[in-house]
Amino acid sequence: MAPRKVYGSLNSPATLKVMACLFEHNLDFEFVQINLEAGEHKKQPFLSMNPFGQVPVYEDRGIKQFESRAIIRSTAHEFGKQGEELIYWDARKQAVVANWVDVEDHQFEPPALKLIFELVIKPRKGLEPDEGVVAEAEAKLDRVLDVYEAQLAKFKYLVSDKYTIVDLLHLPNLQSLMGTQAKKLIESRPRVSAWCAEILARPAWTKVLEMQKMAQA
Repeated sequence: MAPRKVYGSLNSPATLKVMACLFEHNLDFEFVQINLEAGEHKKQPFLSMNPFGQVPVYEDRGIKQFESRAIIRSTAHEFGKQGEELIYWDARKQAVVANWVDVEDHQFEPPALKLIFELVIKPRKGLEPDEGVVAEAEAKLDRVLDVYEAQLAKFKYLVSDKYTIVDLLHLPNLQSLMGTQAKKLIESRPRVSAWCAEILARPAWTKVLEMQKMAQA
């Protein structure tokens, strides 16, 4: 059987999400580095796998998938009985999971990525953050985290008392934010802070971080 492959970058939050999901399900895979700086994702042969030129691409038994959330949803459904169960088999419960997947996608990630660009990526390139953009993104993320704080008063995790793909999807961006001034938005909310600390300590995520460190060594 051909090995599973993840084509992506260890600097790509979307790639890291997929890898965390595979580790949660105890799935072996080969990581194929795509050099984003060199623009490999915008050239062939990568474009033959994802015509939109974005990482990651996931290959499993002849099927190639792109779009990280789609990869994670399908993997969680197929391998939900192997390793950690990250979904619900009850359609009504899973509908709530699907709703909060969209919350992460449309509400949490946009301001988080703006902050990461301004506070992490720009300084690496020797550029100064745009304080106006930072303030606007912090204000948007502030409102989202207010909702999360209220939600976490009801459950241990965002959807229920079970860890699901909703929580997993937050991992890379939370990790980055906790290394910036924006961590104050998380630490000022006790329930969000506790949730963040717990999910960032999961063994599957630790494996992802170890892969990053090894690549940077």
